[in-house]
Amino acid sequence: MKELVEKIHAEFEAFKTESDSLMEKGVKAAGARARKATLELEKMLKEFRKVSIEESKK
Repeated sequence: MKELVEKIHAEFEAFKTESDSLMEKGVKAAGARARKATLELEKMLKEFRKVSIEESKK
């Protein structure tokens, strides 16, 4: 689970960087990268939920 949390943190940092670039500099391509990061985050957060439920049952 630790590795999954590290991946989530890294992907969130990527999202933050790209969304900041979109908002502050108006880089349109950064918007696409930020949206892609949200899709990856969604997948990882669902996996985290699944793993954390399994861990709490132990």
